[in-house]
Amino acid sequence: MLNNGHHHSILINNPMDRLHAMRLYARIVELGSFTAAADDLNLPRATVTHAIKQLEARLGAQLLQRTTRRVRTTRDGQTYYGHCVRLLADMDEVETDFREAVVQPKGRLRVDLPASLARLLLIPALPDFFARFPQVQLDIGAGDRFVDLVREGVDCVLRIGELGDSGMTGRRVAMLEQVTVASAGYLRRHGVPETLAALQQGHQAVNWVSPTTRRPEPLEFMVGRKRRQISLPGVVGVSGGDAYLGCCEAGLGIAQLTRYRIADSLKSGKLRELLPDHPPPSLPMTVLYPQQRQVPARLRVFVDWLVELTSGQR
Repeated sequence: MLNNGHHHSILINNPMDRLHAMRLYARIVELGSFTAAADDLNLPRATVTHAIKQLEARLGAQLLQRTTRRVRTTRDGQTYYGHCVRLLADMDEVETDFREAVVQPKGRLRVDLPASLARLLLIPALPDFFARFPQVQLDIGAGDRFVDLVREGVDCVLRIGELGDSGMTGRRVAMLEQVTVASAGYLRRHGVPETLAALQQGHQAVNWVSPTTRRPEPLEFMVGRKRRQISLPGVVGVSGGDAYLGCCEAGLGIAQLTRYRIADSLKSGKLRELLPDHPPPSLPMTVLYPQQRQVPARLRVFVDWLVELTSGQR
């Protein structure tokens, strides 16, 4: 595909050009915009528009409806997109299998993960990753917000906790141990609860408020193999990871956190573990990526490395 601005730089007469046009079409559908697809593939906008017109003429069908805000697929367009995705994935798989036998994984990978996980676990280990895969570059988004992978062009996200059905391919990389904790100051004022019954007498929690339901989530404890939920009153409710930990360290109540995250605070005595015989259930850590594409080498080696890195975490 020539990037010279001429409308006739993509002609859909030979098989190679058809593949280029299919790739282009798939990108427009995924990003919902001609301009975004043109930018993504480093082509002039006019070339993209012209190529799709040619494609529609060749197929004798309208594939896209252009509304003011977004480009949507027609029914024919949706069917054709399904074919494109399958054909391109098959072709990529064949090429990747051949290339990877001789080539190091390379290219840019966009990943998104919770801020605490990035800071405490991933980033300190990155020198090892780059030593092994020097031709891969990472763009790391570290936040706790929801990411739309396809629309935002993110290759994979790492999530902690049970996940709803997102239509993404998920691979569980670890189970993270959680602990129930309170600050030394809180325990001086309220006493140390030795049993679940004692916990319900005069204790309070830093309540985790679900960003989706806006309701406080109860504390959870394993009693044998059963989960037991206990709701405690609290003076503060939060829906951000750093604020949740901060409120607990400030003595505002009991909290439940992943062990890797508070290892230093436990060691220094700033936080103290409570009710170790009834720990909270472990949290699954999952990596998610769009399912319709062939997984590129750089993504596969990154996910494998994550599994290796986190398997030591409890």
